[in-house]
Amino acid sequence: MIDIACALEYLHYGYSTYIVHCDLKPCNVLLDEIMVAHLSDFGIAKLLVEGESNAHTITIGTLGYIAPEYGLEGLVSIRCDVYSYGIMLMEVFTRRKPSSEIFSGELSLRSWINDSMPNAITRIVDSNLLAPKEEDYTEKLKCLSYVMELALNCSMESANERFMKQIEIA
Repeated sequence: MIDIACALEYLHYGYSTYIVHCDLKPCNVLLDEIMVAHLSDFGIAKLLVEGESNAHTITIGTLGYIAPEYGLEGLVSIRCDVYSYGIMLMEVFTRRKPSSEIFSGELSLRSWINDSMPNAITRIVDSNLLAPKEEDYTEKLKCLSYVMELALNCSMESANERFMKQIEIA
């Protein structure tokens, strides 16, 4: 996930033209022979020229990963990729897809995690990541809590709130 964050940082800030992936999800991440993650499938990526922070487009993306403003209004910005990154973090660390049948109606992957934080972190993270009797259990639990908090901040409903959290973190 750090490799993906670095790739997004490069796409979003590496040039005067912002590149918004628009379809960030686990199946668009490839691992090389030494397990370094690389973004793939830029088929619906958008280029935002200097001075342009967002654009309107037809929504084409994967449900569960697309930001609300992109899905509802077709508004694309780098904040959309931040949202998708947050959902990916949740999926990777919980092993639950946002499209899982347990998430229906008002319950989503994000709300399930949000409602479980911080006291029930052990119920939501992948059981393979944390065993109660392992060494450094408390430190690992704290780290996983920080990761889930980051995922929640990245996937806030409002693009402006995501932006403000991004500034706070930086």
